[in-house]
Amino acid sequence: MSDVKPISVKQLGAELRARRLSVVELLRQTREAIAQSDAEDPPLNAFLSIAGDELSEEAEALDRALQAGEDLGPLTGIPVALKDNICARGLPTTCASRILENYVTAFEATVTRKLRAAGALIVGKTNLDEFAMGSSTENSAFGPTRNPRDRERVPGGSSGGSAAAVAAGLVPVALGSDTGGSVRQPAAFCGVVGLKPSYGRVSRYGLVAFASSLDQIGPLTLTVEDAATVLAVIAGHDDFDGTSADVPVPDFADSLAAGAEGLVVGLPREYLRHDMEGGIAALCVATAERLESLGAEIREVSLPHTEYAIPSYYLVANAEASSNLARYDGVRFGLRASEAQSATQVYRLTRGSGFGAEVKRRIILGTYGLSSGYYDAYYGRGQRVRRLISKDFEDVFATGVDVLFTPTSPTAAFRIGELIEHPLDMYLSDVFTATANLAGVPAISIPIGEVDGLPVGGQFIANHLDEPMLLRAARALELSLEESPLDAEAPS
Repeated sequence: MSDVKPISVKQLGAELRARRLSVVELLRQTREAIAQSDAEDPPLNAFLSIAGDELSEEAEALDRALQAGEDLGPLTGIPVALKDNICARGLPTTCASRILENYVTAFEATVTRKLRAAGALIVGKTNLDEFAMGSSTENSAFGPTRNPRDRERVPGGSSGGSAAAVAAGLVPVALGSDTGGSVRQPAAFCGVVGLKPSYGRVSRYGLVAFASSLDQIGPLTLTVEDAATVLAVIAGHDDFDGTSADVPVPDFADSLAAGAEGLVVGLPREYLRHDMEGGIAALCVATAERLESLGAEIREVSLPHTEYAIPSYYLVANAEASSNLARYDGVRFGLRASEAQSATQVYRLTRGSGFGAEVKRRIILGTYGLSSGYYDAYYGRGQRVRRLISKDFEDVFATGVDVLFTPTSPTAAFRIGELIEHPLDMYLSDVFTATANLAGVPAISIPIGEVDGLPVGGQFIANHLDEPMLLRAARALELSLEESPLDAEAPS
């Protein structure tokens, strides 16, 4: 297995600016580490495509600029990976699906453009559950990604390739998309930081749509400080995205040093479930005690409609997926069934052979929920419950609570193949994360310890557009855990 040591954006940036490391050399190391990770048995399979020679030319140009003392941006020379549902010129955008195999877009996502403007090197595209539908990265048409901590276990999903790439030290930053927990849950499984910004904080232009009212792009990094740095780069209003918030972007780094003193942290009683792994529950209790020792006030709070989050989420998400994926019809772009003899056969054969089982399942469920006579009973009702879940958050934050703390996932990483035939159990992996997407509020997962040698994530949730408060709480806990980790063998 690879012995590459993960290095943060801050550390790499210091090395590059001091000229102790060149961008060309860093790119070479990155490419070698990726190749090594896939040459191992079993392969990590975190990447689906790697940028070519043009990236070497970019690296050389950045080295010349650094040598001349130019200030090029906060991510100058930093290798960054993109989940393969985020568009980038010159690289395939497959969404890990046969229906888009080898498809190359003619434009770039807004986040990709902003990363390049900040000096980042887009080194490649990472694996995911097909069209971001899954919680394990086993639903990829190009094989599963494996967890760097245990190659027999999943890295989580759907941004499993991005989380694995960061955890394995292949890149210090990767972007993922989070529709119901797809950045935070793999971050928890792989032991890295995963941030889902508020809905509207980051442009979705160039993100291949799964569920348009839930999707949000966010970074996976090694530290909270790195997450704040990347968020500052990719955040902001975008005229190409009508749902992006036209509000100022704060200096997220300003809040990082404020500490936990005086924070009011809410513990939602609905999240400490009886069916959660015992070690995870113990670590969450110990984390709350740690926050209190740092000067935070801990309050038990209630989000009473939490139990309806998963049903509501899957009604809304599948309905929107059914609509969004209707464009893959074998006519306009992507796969087209060559043996088809009629328009009906083009649609049926292309979609039948191009989509995987999980995507088909969700299209069928979503189409049923939108069909005549069922729309109000399913999609409409799901949206009404969603509003109640949003109001739960509004009510709690109105009482003076600054952030909420919860587990990220009810389990640690499960074994590859363990849940693939049990979709309902797989869906429950998002039970603690989907609420933030339904309410549109920001959330972050950070490592809080281990159970049986596997990483465990803790989640902070803040009010809409209050990423500074979210990052403040996460950074305060992160620094404390660096100095004094919690018991790695929490009782089960």
